[in-house]
Amino acid sequence: MQKRQEFTVKGLMPPISHYCDAVRWGDLLFVSGIAPVDAKGKVVGDDAAAQTRQILLNMKTVLDAAGAGFGDVLKVTVYLTDVEDRKQINPVRQEFFGHARPASTLIGVQALAIPGMKVEIEAVVGLRNGV
Repeated sequence: MQKRQEFTVKGLMPPISHYCDAVRWGDLLFVSGIAPVDAKGKVVGDDAAAQTRQILLNMKTVLDAAGAGFGDVLKVTVYLTDVEDRKQINPVRQEFFGHARPASTLIGVQALAIPGMKVEIEAVVGLRNGV
């Protein structure tokens, strides 16, 4: 029988709506869209690269809580307010993911949930048995 496990991770900004940071179902972890904010909810960085770095630091906190790492990320969905910023964020992604290359979808959006956000990233993660 599959068991659902919700993660609300200490050190991250509390959710701004009715959701949690991630949900585990079996060997999959679904990570909610992560904002480029500090623990108090303040947007970090003025450009897409700096915001992506903060997002991936926040994602690492979620992955750590689930016993996973960036090499376990199967898919990311990246939301950008300017799709041209893709060029800025790719080196940051490579820095965190290393040789692992998750499946990826890029979606251009008009705005994101918190004013000043230029990027948001969600992920699907494969968890190892026994985690």
